[in-house]
Amino acid sequence: MLTEGIDYYINDDGNYVFTREYHLKRGYCCKNKCLHCPWNFGKPKTSKPIKNK
Repeated sequence: MLTEGIDYYINDDGNYVFTREYHLKRGYCCKNKCLHCPWNFGKPKTSKPIKNK
């Protein structure tokens, strides 16, 4: 059972938005670039600075 405010909220446009907690309960990434994806799918990758030796 989903709980409003914990698993999802309704945005200003009337759309259901799943939270990070919901995604973690589900246990896998759906690869839809969700706003609160705990696996950061679709988010820009940050590159590590290269150290010169």
